[in-house]
Amino acid sequence: MYKIGLVGLNSSIKQILDLAEEYKHELEFISFPYVKTEEVERIVKDYNSHVHAWLFSGPLPYEVAKKTIDTDKIMVHVPATESGFYSSFLEMIYEQGKIIEQLSVDTMSSNNISEEASSQLNIKIPKIYTKVFELDVDTNELFDFHLNLWNKGKIEGALTCFPSVCEALREKGIPAYRLSMSKMEIRQTLRILFEKVKTSYFKDTQIGVEIIEVEYFTRVAEEMKTPYHLQYLELRLKEMLIQLVEKINGSFSDKGNGRYMIFNSRGAIEREIITLEETIQKLAFEADTTVAVGIGFGETAYSAEINAFRAIQHSKEMKKREIVIVQDDGKIVESPGKKRELQYANRTQNEILIEKLKKGNISVKTYKKISAIIQKMRWRDFTTKDLAAHIEMTERNVRRIVTDMCEVGLAQCVGKEAYATRGRPSKLYRLL
Repeated sequence: MYKIGLVGLNSSIKQILDLAEEYKHELEFISFPYVKTEEVERIVKDYNSHVHAWLFSGPLPYEVAKKTIDTDKIMVHVPATESGFYSSFLEMIYEQGKIIEQLSVDTMSSNNISEEASSQLNIKIPKIYTKVFELDVDTNELFDFHLNLWNKGKIEGALTCFPSVCEALREKGIPAYRLSMSKMEIRQTLRILFEKVKTSYFKDTQIGVEIIEVEYFTRVAEEMKTPYHLQYLELRLKEMLIQLVEKINGSFSDKGNGRYMIFNSRGAIEREIITLEETIQKLAFEADTTVAVGIGFGETAYSAEINAFRAIQHSKEMKKREIVIVQDDGKIVESPGKKRELQYANRTQNEILIEKLKKGNISVKTYKKISAIIQKMRWRDFTTKDLAAHIEMTERNVRRIVTDMCEVGLAQCVGKEAYATRGRPSKLYRLL
């Protein structure tokens, strides 16, 4: 059963749990209530390893958590939508016994719904004063915003995201209401969470194959003084790999001549990428040669193995012999788990793109990798020198590819980059 960390105010958690009853056989909800938003950071840091996914009661705790932890776990939140605004607004009208024509609202900058909600009302639109805040907002500032408008007679009520602000305003006699979640929003979020968990489960249980190859093994064997030295080396290499296999609870196979295969689930392999990296470094040091690693994922052992062979071939083409993953959908992942991790597809169904690449004699993989690098580096324009430094090709080869891309309308030269020192200025290119 998947454990879901449920983070929110006590009242919000109760609302969600009441509607989550239908998922009790598939999902186990563990409540983590907070009083102040600052507590969310501690909660997600302390309990991230105890849950499979996180569910937040609103965009505010969700944004705090997303900023706090770098995780690949499922994270969803109940969105702040127009229905929540209408619910609080109607509650205000009902309790005050009159149509509210002027009110103040505080809302997150990433989720400003007050204007959109009011514009959809087919009635006289109330005058709304909106205070947009960021994650590091001071709630006293929000309180002062609403209070000043009330003291000036500009509002008849206030809607706020913070219970503390709501209570403080009510103590001053101001009709204040908290922007609430609707049942529809909660149910939709629970459905999305459940679908993501199911998808994650099937993805996690896919078959994974690791191919580890100690390169130039024949040369290494020839340099051994005696056959016994080679056998001792092979025993040390196997010991390191068996320790890795034991940790991930996988299956190990020696294919001979320095090539080994490990079978396991996708989830187990992805969770122990760092351990694999450490093992590869030890193998390379022990054998005094480079080690290539290819990982393949698939629905069957055969498809996973085919993808692993593709991945190791790709790894052997790289100068630094990084770990390469080929996923079941054909996506390539270079240097997984590192800052320089790069993901790109090696296939496309865009017929126009295929025709252009064919005309320019450019492979889909090369084009997708170039596009992924430019997107990751956030370059608007680039030079062939910039690109060559990241794509592991000579500048001359990159220049040829980019020139071909320009000729078929996939890129264009947009200017030149002048240097203070002598030398011919580099051309600036942009992907189309």
